Amino acid sequence: MIKNLFLKKDNLIINVLLIAIIMFFASLIGYLFRFLGFPETNIVIVYLLAVQIIAWLFHGLLYGITGSLIATFTFNFFFTDPYYTFTVNDPSYIITFIIMTIIAVITSMLTSHARQSAFSAKEKEAETRALYELTNDVTEAKGVDQIASLSIKAISVFFDCQAAILYFDSNHTELNYVQYVNVEHQTRRKVDDIEKLAERLKNLQTLYIEGKDFFDFPIRGQERTLGAIRLPKHISINKDQNKLKLLLSMIESTALAMDRFNYFEQRFKDREEATQERYRSTLLRSISHDLRTPLASIIGTAEMLKSMTDKEDDRFTFLENIYERSNWLHALVENILHLTKIQEGKLNIKKQPEAVEEVIGSAINRVVNMKENRLIKVNIPEQILFVPMDAKLIEQVIFNLLMNAIKHTSVKKEITVSVEVNDTYALFIIMDQGEGISPDDLPYIFQMFYTVNTNKGIDDKGIGLGLSICQTIVEAHGGVIEARNRIDCRGALFVFKLPLEVNEDG
Repeated sequence: MIKNLFLKKDNLIINVLLIAIIMFFASLIGYLFRFLGFPETNIVIVYLLAVQIIAWLFHGLLYGITGSLIATFTFNFFFTDPYYTFTVNDPSYIITFIIMTIIAVITSMLTSHARQSAFSAKEKEAETRALYELTNDVTEAKGVDQIASLSIKAISVFFDCQAAILYFDSNHTELNYVQYVNVEHQTRRKVDDIEKLAERLKNLQTLYIEGKDFFDFPIRGQERTLGAIRLPKHISINKDQNKLKLLLSMIESTALAMDRFNYFEQRFKDREEATQERYRSTLLRSISHDLRTPLASIIGTAEMLKSMTDKEDDRFTFLENIYERSNWLHALVENILHLTKIQEGKLNIKKQPEAVEEVIGSAINRVVNMKENRLIKVNIPEQILFVPMDAKLIEQVIFNLLMNAIKHTSVKKEITVSVEVNDTYALFIIMDQGEGISPDDLPYIFQMFYTVNTNKGIDDKGIGLGLSICQTIVEAHGGVIEARNRIDCRGALFVFKLPLEVNEDG
């Protein structure tokens, strides 16, 4: 109790008075011993005990040494002849005083050292307990908000201050601020200027950033900065290495807990998205397969009825529209089937040397069956060219590119399919004479579900799958595809190249 109430570093007057009181009682006991006829050595031991008490009560070696000197002079003043003076008649007392002082100093040093060791052990125990309790609490937390509250409470209680925490939510879209006030209350608010603070926290490369009235210690996750711990400046934690290490350990525990929660939350979201994507792909595949048979029947029936109907008959136009729209829908179904295979990773590439002429011819025949009045010009090498490919998939690529060209080219203008070859690649070039590609659309032309705004009717508008599927198929073959505007005339140009040699993996 005395230790807790009186022995503070800044209570110098109280400490001096307490030393005086201890020496007073030691002197009283000494007089009692002399009255009882005890030897002087017992009185010396009483003063050594007083020095021990001073060293135990007061923090710091200086008090122990001071107490040793005071004890020696007090013994000399009260118990050596001549009494009540600091002079000595018997020279042997000088040796006694020296030995007494040395013993008192050594005893004081040992007591102070033991006291300091006990204090350090207790401090380390408190640090270990605080870190353990924080780690245990945040491990069982149910969310980032709870982790932040538990962390800032533990840090504030241990360092005896009103600390605060700034942290991002799991989506990294909001920055929250929580300040510890007391055990029952914490101040919470959303930070408005999130972009500025987020950038500042993101660029925190030092141990901490010094603000006007605080220090910001970053909470660094595995992939990004999760927030910052804000401590008031009066703590001066940067000057105490032990406390600084503890703070960094507590921040690391907080970061690990936040990372763990974000990981499991993201994993749950990914699992949900994967499940939804699987259901969607299954639904699309089922619908596409179910549509194939009736579409084939509609196309066949429409084609048969067209051949049985005179072109001058009004019904021929209706049949022709049914035939073209059915073919368009059939091509869309094929693209959706390819899309589901791509998304499920079931797009198996079976390469073998195929004659380019036959693959292009098959794709053009499919187009001509749908668009009979289109002019398509073909330029291929005279010598038969064999290219390693999956013929069915590359045919789909050429078909999609031709249908895209037809959509943007008027009936009277020509579409060109060319093939060029060098030592390593075969280049397939599809050119149209349409309106070209807008510079705003060019960077996104191969993105899935991206459609270009045109002046065509709604019936000619696609859903943005064809070009994306083309890119996926070509890249799966080890090739590249690009789109650009023609230089020689108005129109667009699509080029894809396929390697001539089959890789070991292929």
